[in-house]
Amino acid sequence: MQTHSLHSLRDRFAPTQRMPVVFLGHGSPMHAIAEGPFSQAWATLGQGLPRPNAILVVSAHWMTRGTTLVDVSALPRTIHDFNGFPDALYAEQYPAQGQPNLAREVVSLLASHRAEEDDTWGLDHGAWAVLKYLYPEADVPVFQVSIDMGQGLTHQLEIGQALSDLRDRGVLILGSGNIVHNLRRLSFDGKPEAFALEFDDLVTGRLIERDFDTLANREKLGSLLSEAHPSVDHYLPALTIAGASDQRDDLLFMTDSIDLGSISMRSFIFHPR
Repeated sequence: MQTHSLHSLRDRFAPTQRMPVVFLGHGSPMHAIAEGPFSQAWATLGQGLPRPNAILVVSAHWMTRGTTLVDVSALPRTIHDFNGFPDALYAEQYPAQGQPNLAREVVSLLASHRAEEDDTWGLDHGAWAVLKYLYPEADVPVFQVSIDMGQGLTHQLEIGQALSDLRDRGVLILGSGNIVHNLRRLSFDGKPEAFALEFDDLVTGRLIERDFDTLANREKLGSLLSEAHPSVDHYLPALTIAGASDQRDDLLFMTDSIDLGSISMRSFIFHPR
């Protein structure tokens, strides 16, 4: 596997029949309205990606238990699932259409993972806060798939593997979370916590080596996982994207910094050679 920089994005994403898979560290909802290095990188990524027929999003902010839900709504609503932020953030809308027929196919694809249809969710901020930069015209159909918090880490690798054939149908599979996400250890002086750097480095190395078994093994990750993720909801979408990749992919990293001391903004893309 080779790794590449964001600078080579356009050249690397030449037209292909097989879509890349993308994990974005989305961080604070404020990145949706505050210009900065993260939003700029997401916009650059959107300009370089092949244009998809549809987008399937696995966000840290749609958690279920005992089932995997798939949003089949025709016009997914914009969900403002946060509190205490400026009014401008609550005014944000992302009026993309859904893709009900494809979403129902995904329910069938994930039948062994207790998948069910849902028409009540929409797009949470893990989805629209980054999509507004990737596809600012909201002109690509999009729908979400939930993460089942009642399952182990390997479950999300399996979900990614089950979805991977959609890449050959022009579907962009997008995971949105954070490789490190510990809101209890936020530091506004900007100095990264040692555990955040260590876990970010560990995940990066295992992604490069395609050692996904370690990334999905709580025993191997040890107490460092608990420090990086008091709850693993923001970690699981990264496993989904890893599971949807294969040996034919190269790996690209972007926005590889620690924000507010304990949130990794590292993003990665697996893309076909």
